[in-house]
Amino acid sequence: MANTARKSVDRLRGERLEARITADQKALIQHAAELEGRSVTDYVVSSVQDAAKRTVEAHDVMVFSAAESRAFVDGLLNPPMVNALLRDSVRRYRAVTGG
Repeated sequence: MANTARKSVDRLRGERLEARITADQKALIQHAAELEGRSVTDYVVSSVQDAAKRTVEAHDVMVFSAAESRAFVDGLLNPPMVNALLRDSVRRYRAVTGG
């Protein structure tokens, strides 16, 4: 049964990721994986995936102070009037992008 489950997981993992590392890095990673009772592959994939999620979240989430939050909401609720500079910027943008 475990063999069947393993083959199923292997089929889902169709992509490969390779990296050249030093002997010291490999020894450290192997030791960390052993401490957690996991394979090196499982440890590396899980660790990299967690790091990637943190990186994406750090770039996707905006954190505002209370004053910044108020200014942001005020800008949404009370947008400034469109002026000539903004109209000119939109015109140039459309000319460049064809939009």
